[in-house]
Amino acid sequence: MRSYSSTLILVLISCLFAQAQKPYKPDAADILLKLKKLNFLGSALYVAAHPDDENTRLIAWLSNERLARTAYLSLTRGDGGQNLVGAEIREGLGVIRTQELLAARRIDGGMQFFSRANDFGYSKSAEETQKIWDRDEVLSDVVWVFRQFKPDVIITRFPPDQRAGHGHHTTSAIFAEEAFRLAADRSKYADQLKYVDTWQPKRLYTNTGRWWHPNISGDEPGVLTVDVGKYSALLGESYTEIAARSRSQHKSQGFGATGSRGETREFLEFRTGEDAKEDLFEGIDTSWGRVRGGKSIEKDINAAIEQYNPANPAGILPQLLSARDKIIALEDAHWRAIKVDEVEFLIRAVLGLYLEVTASDHVVAPGDITELTVEAINRSAADVRFRSIHYAGMADSVLNTAMLNNGRMRFKKKITIPEDHNWSQPYWLREQGTQGMYSVKERALRGTPENAPALAITFKLEVSGKPFSFDVPVVYKWNDPVDGEQYRPFCIAPPVFVNIAEAVYIFPSQESKEIELTVKAGRAGIAGALTLDLPDGWQSAPAKHDIALKQKHEEAKYVFKILPPEKQSVGDVKALISVDGQTYDYSLQIVEYDHIPTQMLLPRASSRVVKIDIEKRGDLVGYIQGAGDAIPAALREIGYEVWEMKEEEITPENLARLDAVILGIRALNTNERINFYMDDLLDYVKNGGTMITQYNTSFRLKTNDFAPFPLKLSRARVAEEDAQVRILRPDHPVLNSPNKITISDFDGWVQERGLYFPNEWDEKYEAILSSNDTGEKPLDGGLLVAEYGKGYFIYSGYSWFRELPAGVPGAFRLFVNMVSLGNEKPEEVKYGHNQN
Repeated sequence: MRSYSSTLILVLISCLFAQAQKPYKPDAADILLKLKKLNFLGSALYVAAHPDDENTRLIAWLSNERLARTAYLSLTRGDGGQNLVGAEIREGLGVIRTQELLAARRIDGGMQFFSRANDFGYSKSAEETQKIWDRDEVLSDVVWVFRQFKPDVIITRFPPDQRAGHGHHTTSAIFAEEAFRLAADRSKYADQLKYVDTWQPKRLYTNTGRWWHPNISGDEPGVLTVDVGKYSALLGESYTEIAARSRSQHKSQGFGATGSRGETREFLEFRTGEDAKEDLFEGIDTSWGRVRGGKSIEKDINAAIEQYNPANPAGILPQLLSARDKIIALEDAHWRAIKVDEVEFLIRAVLGLYLEVTASDHVVAPGDITELTVEAINRSAADVRFRSIHYAGMADSVLNTAMLNNGRMRFKKKITIPEDHNWSQPYWLREQGTQGMYSVKERALRGTPENAPALAITFKLEVSGKPFSFDVPVVYKWNDPVDGEQYRPFCIAPPVFVNIAEAVYIFPSQESKEIELTVKAGRAGIAGALTLDLPDGWQSAPAKHDIALKQKHEEAKYVFKILPPEKQSVGDVKALISVDGQTYDYSLQIVEYDHIPTQMLLPRASSRVVKIDIEKRGDLVGYIQGAGDAIPAALREIGYEVWEMKEEEITPENLARLDAVILGIRALNTNERINFYMDDLLDYVKNGGTMITQYNTSFRLKTNDFAPFPLKLSRARVAEEDAQVRILRPDHPVLNSPNKITISDFDGWVQERGLYFPNEWDEKYEAILSSNDTGEKPLDGGLLVAEYGKGYFIYSGYSWFRELPAGVPGAFRLFVNMVSLGNEKPEEVKYGHNQN
């Protein structure tokens, strides 16, 4: 158990700092803050459902003012949300939001945990959530984190009832309260006790929100009030300013925040355990008196704090070394592991000890050689010796040399990556999961935010004659001519990748279609065969391509002709590469944004192929992107020419060339200048064009004048992807031309029907469809069509951005009808006042 606890601490610390890529260089204020935290033996765990649910104000205050060991447990990674920074959805979005949480924690000082629950989308009840999630498994993960982290105080973001507003939210509170009891029960989840011990937190509070408790004053029984707006002279910011920077890391959700100053009250409502009258940690010994043998440690740390001189931080090395010796001797394994890590971090910081290992390339395949550059420098007058370096079991180097003050040591070492080394696929994506759960069989990984570094190198040093080991992740570093020194994680990956050009291929007729594949070499000298695995009834030519790539990172393109079956068919085409007797079927997806470390994903190399009965009208479609989506690619598959219009291209002259213009998801929320060309867009409709506006939220609209007639957006949505759909206007052209739409076209939809439907609209709009979740009132605002002048304006909250990339046949047919509206053949009769 002790060994496991130490390993867990290492994994969590490496996730929070190592994968941030750049070496962490604490300044004088960081060192003093961490000295003070070294003297605090108490912990708090915040619990909610998603990335961005956490209250960064409270986390920043707990970590930096109360000095508590603070963490956030998010039950999901936010895979089911929307994306304001790019086109990634589902797993790709979950990876982005995971990294955004880690970026936030690096700012506010917290740690991060997750369960295996998959964010399957909006849920209107805890019952539905717990049905789709594996209730017992997710609850066991919450208990597991409680037993690992051993929090004194639990704080939930939401109440355990319908006031939480989302089934995931409600369930997070329900599970936190159940785990509060279960974590201390040896008969519950007893298999965990091979690795961790039981734990009983002291108390559980809900961080009450004004949306369910609007009149709270703080004077109510059982309510604690905390001023989180205090100013930290040490850090030069208020905790609310720190929290705003932390919150602003949730860029994919559009949660940029402005810092505030002055009193800011948070209300904590007692739920269970021992009630506190004035302070969250009331009745908990958070001093070194908490552990046997701790009092003398406290004296050493107090002496270090008193004698700390920012101009000579190494002056407190004797006190820190003395404290470390005593901490190592503690019987309490939990606090020993935590505090050894903290004090060794401080020792490294006061020495100005810089240890870095960089690789010659950002990615390497198992069995291949990579060259490492090792840099080590002691920037203090302390007695430090570099004894040896250990390359993760692959090689060792014995140096046994003094590290002189500011004397740079730099050398290179070639190592061979073991053949059985894991690839750098995010651990929760390595195996196939379910709609509600990720599959993570390895116990030690459960709860952790991300993979440990692909490769860590161990430095063995002596400081004043005492042995130290520092594990340093291997990273990739280069110099950009504009941005200077740049970092990204070092990854281990397959020797070859194959990417299929499109996620979905639509076959509207019996004609064959060419599919382009890109093969990329992960090592030099790749030779083998590329083949396709097709659904029943589909054919391809040629049967295979021979591939030969001489250089690493070299790419080559190959084309197959795919012939669909006669009848409607939906399936997946898979790409396979055979090299040296091994078969590889992974594609390469790089997720790269400025605010998070570059991420590498290895999804299976497959694409959806769909043979459907579909016709279209019109040819040239304009697309004005919003938050980002893959609908332009889907429309090209139908045969449309899609003009993804830049701002300067949105002119009356260019609009007049279009058969239809489409606004991407949340364009009204994210496109800063859409207000300036909205008049041109509506004039285009008035003059005979068709305009489709996809879903937006009412929050932070860039313009309220986005429709020809009054229209009010709401929060209403249909979260059940198989919810009944009722046709309200069966004779409307949008349901009849060029494709006849029936109820069967709503089969096979994914995640949801739609979101943020209008709830009020002018009588000039026609509501085409109606749907609702089980037990709720019908929502008729998901597809509204109005004739305006000679053209059509369409507002639709149905989730086309999910359905089209998923290859849902009926969604394609109806969306094409929307695009085709107003582009009928001469012999077709128009509906409405244009029929003359």
